[in-house]
Amino acid sequence: MALKDYLLLFLPLIAAGLSSYLTYLFAIRSKRQESIFKFKEEKYSNLLILLQGFVGKTVNGNTKRKFFDEQYRSWLYSSDEVVRAINYMVKLVIDSKGSAPEQDVGRKAVGDIVLAMRRDLMEKTDLTYKDFTYTDVV
Repeated sequence: MALKDYLLLFLPLIAAGLSSYLTYLFAIRSKRQESIFKFKEEKYSNLLILLQGFVGKTVNGNTKRKFFDEQYRSWLYSSDEVVRAINYMVKLVIDSKGSAPEQDVGRKAVGDIVLAMRRDLMEKTDLTYKDFTYTDVV
């Protein structure tokens, strides 16, 4: 058999094997990224709901404690931007020593957390912290 015959025989097999391997790699990577996205989305959703403990008429100590528990866990999965935004809000809470921080500063701190989460999940957003509003329901 000539080299040409071997190439005609083995080249399609090699191409098929390589193609299958690459498809497998991309499928695994895609599945992993999807899993990470869903995990972060769920965890960020929990943090967002617990932020209610700091806003408006829903302020309460129990929700704040739950938020801080989740915040500690968020160091494992949150982007650097989310961690920094949360840390800034926590600093505001500590510095205010039990009283409410200035309304615009507090609103910006919470809005920046939400935007950082959006950027981590969606990578790009044209919204600003002013677009996030919280409505008290009595």
